[in-house]
Amino acid sequence: MRRGDIVTVAAPGAYGKPRPAVVIQGDSLNQADPSSTIVALMTSAPVDAPLLRLTVPANEETGLRTTSQVQVNRILTLPVAKVGQTIGRLNDRQMVELNRLLAVVIGLT
Repeated sequence: MRRGDIVTVAAPGAYGKPRPAVVIQGDSLNQADPSSTIVALMTSAPVDAPLLRLTVPANEETGLRTTSQVQVNRILTLPVAKVGQTIGRLNDRQMVELNRLLAVVIGLT
């Protein structure tokens, strides 16, 4: 599991149905503590919120069946046992944009 991978997750509570998510935890931490990882949930219900959502197309690279959005404000730490298979990956351009949005959401800019 690497940063930028799109994985399926079983999140707790209101987010409980299996859904895609993007691994946002750094690769070095994924290796140092493989028991959990940090993800940003995805949704197929688009919202016009450019500071909170990154739109990701459905294609072979992403592994998504429908265009979806990374919910940058829906960040969870999950046990690896709740993380399913890797279905795809964000490309370099998408990762640059995701990094920018994460910085905004957590107040680094």
